Amino acid sequence: MRTFAIGDIHGGLKALIQLLNKMEIKDDDTLIFVGDYVDGWSESAQVIQFLIELSQKINCIFIKGNHDVWCEEWLRNDDVNPIWYMHGGKETMDSYVGFSEDKKKEHLKFFESMPLFYIDDKKRLFVHAGFTSMHGVEKEVFKASLYFDRTLWEMALIMDESIEKDSTIYPNRLKHYSEIYIGHTPTINFKVDEPMHAANVWNIDTGAAFTGKLSGININTKAIFQSDNLPALYPNEKGRNKV
Repeated sequence: MRTFAIGDIHGGLKALIQLLNKMEIKDDDTLIFVGDYVDGWSESAQVIQFLIELSQKINCIFIKGNHDVWCEEWLRNDDVNPIWYMHGGKETMDSYVGFSEDKKKEHLKFFESMPLFYIDDKKRLFVHAGFTSMHGVEKEVFKASLYFDRTLWEMALIMDESIEKDSTIYPNRLKHYSEIYIGHTPTINFKVDEPMHAANVWNIDTGAAFTGKLSGININTKAIFQSDNLPALYPNEKGRNKV
């Protein structure tokens, strides 16, 4: 059986379908999504509907991202976070035109059911952004760190690769897990259009919200799969504004 981790989709249904086709997904595969399914391109509601239906066919794990938190709040009580509205929320709200109230309630339940992290039987952690507790995600006091923190990735980037994991100076945050898979911080910020690896952290957000691609990685073989650049798939749209 194969397990894939998939980066931030941000309303790019065309990219998601293209990526799954390139992966040649089978019924016994597992897909672990690291969050941010909405906000960006014009098909956020359609992405959620597609994922709900996909999860009825194969094993899927959906981690919650910060954009998903905002969308969930809007679906629950029409709360329009102004930061969300400016950074993809408007496009997501537009994508729900034509969706019935019952369908919106179904999507709300989908968001509400998402965990903030997942740890598999090989101590591989999947989380949207990162965490700050030296004791690991389960001891994280500030839950919003799980979908907003960037310091974990920043720390991994500046680490000396020669430091062994059993060393006393190896960061305690990283010692808890064999590997950590994150999204949230686009690799195109570092002029890289593929998933990046630093220490034991894999960043698989390759900027699908902006000018980049949607990426997936086989977590056992480390084979990488990617869609086309999102602007090529949505030539008449601009994508999300950068924060």
